[in-house]
Amino acid sequence: MTRFIFVTGGVVSSLGKGIVSSSLAALLEARQLKVNVLKMDPYINVDPGTMSPFQHGEVFVTADGAETDLDLGNYERFTRARMSRDNNFTTGSIYEEVIRRERRGDYLGATVQVIPHITDEIKRRIKTVGEGYDVLIVECGGTVGDIESQPFLEAIRQMRLEVGITHALFIHLVLVPYVPSAGEIKTKPAQHSVKELRSIGLQPDVLVCRTSQGPLPPSAASKIALFTNVEERAVISNQDMQTIYQVPQALHDEGMDDIVVEKMGLECPPANLEEWNRVVDAQLHPDRTVRIAIVGKYLELLDAYASLIEAIKHAGIHTRTRVDIDFIDAEDIERNGTGVLDEVSAILVPGGFGQRGFEGKITAARYARENQVPYLGICYGLHAAVIDVARNVCGFEGAHSTEIDATTGYPVIGLITEWLDVEGKIEQRSDDDDLGGTMRLGEQICVLNQGSNAQRLYDAQIVKERHRHRFEVNNQYLSDLESKGLVVSGRSEDGELVEMLELVDHPWFVACQFHPEFTSSPRDGHPLFSGFIEAANDRAAAAPVLKDGTSD
Repeated sequence: MTRFIFVTGGVVSSLGKGIVSSSLAALLEARQLKVNVLKMDPYINVDPGTMSPFQHGEVFVTADGAETDLDLGNYERFTRARMSRDNNFTTGSIYEEVIRRERRGDYLGATVQVIPHITDEIKRRIKTVGEGYDVLIVECGGTVGDIESQPFLEAIRQMRLEVGITHALFIHLVLVPYVPSAGEIKTKPAQHSVKELRSIGLQPDVLVCRTSQGPLPPSAASKIALFTNVEERAVISNQDMQTIYQVPQALHDEGMDDIVVEKMGLECPPANLEEWNRVVDAQLHPDRTVRIAIVGKYLELLDAYASLIEAIKHAGIHTRTRVDIDFIDAEDIERNGTGVLDEVSAILVPGGFGQRGFEGKITAARYARENQVPYLGICYGLHAAVIDVARNVCGFEGAHSTEIDATTGYPVIGLITEWLDVEGKIEQRSDDDDLGGTMRLGEQICVLNQGSNAQRLYDAQIVKERHRHRFEVNNQYLSDLESKGLVVSGRSEDGELVEMLELVDHPWFVACQFHPEFTSSPRDGHPLFSGFIEAANDRAAAAPVLKDGTSD
């Protein structure tokens, strides 16, 4: 029978429940257990797909096309499990399902209430995701005390009664702040957070204490244990680390996985963390340093590019490179020109939506093309590269995407209304569809051209990558683009859609319609990002960039 581990957070948000949940999953997986992870989000939105990246950060896309919370990216990066649409649900999706059933008459005229109907649906989904696994780790979004998360906390309280104490374990993450004026850490916030949790019937089995001033002193751990009714050995210190990939080893050193295995009666070998130790060693001891630019538009909250930033770190790990990133606002390029790009050895233009900053992205693509700077264009970055070549090489004045200019005389990027999904089924969309339902989403097959740079990087001819976009390259202009050196290097399985482009007579210029960052991981990396950083290293070695922007 599946064991369930519920991870909650208190005191403040952003303590790292996702990293702790992912790291624990990595530890249990390293003990040869089959592990899955689930995120419950308390907001009313049905999913994060239409939420602002400035508020919510990245939308992580699963292989089956679900738009989910960014924590699912961490779950995939820390484990071998692959998330699906079932691994993330929200208050909005729960209520949507319960109301749909009520309208259908499934409740036979009963008064529909939070208890039992909402909590029963929460429990049903948790149990469904846990089927076939030794352990399911459930991250409860929000902070204990928030009104939005109360149904989730009530549901997990009920689950412990139903499955028993050896099959349900509660982990609570708290902040233990350091007060500079007093010169000491304070345990009272942690005590009050557990008091709040206990008031609704939840007694933590393990407390994870986030600290910023080194490990939790034994005296503080003893005091917290006494006032929270948690075993002292189960008060785990979780201090700030140089890299998040040190957290599995740090929690292991605190004995966290041993405590979990013992309390849940699991029989398994000790954790083998050799892979993680190699990852950390490569990240903390690079052989070289390179500086690249990300030309984006959501830079006020870098979580909007969470998977992208991690994928670049993974490439650094696999090439033994410290990658310094200049985050450049595309609108700054529009206002001030491309001088900020003179100091970098490679340029990455990531995905995005809308008109704001897009001309700056197009200008960045042009700069990379004309100055022989390694370029990786992802989704909107591919569109930027296509428009640059159409305007400035093909001579198509005013060429644009119909997303921005529906009346352009040269619609080199347009809304594609029909395509085949990964299962061979026809998907359709139109301008009148809701935004949340018009994306080409999820894993799709890409067939690479033999002998292309893309094929060499992947060392394969057929690959699967994840999509999240509405607009595609207009095939009517492909012959013009290819005649000027921007050639197709990858297509969809049916050959109808452009998946990858690359520029001939350029050291390294690759653009893809999909989002390769969603399938990168610290242990395996990703060939496109590794190739991109290697190209940046080659340029830096050939012509080192000086602080004033000049080269040797």
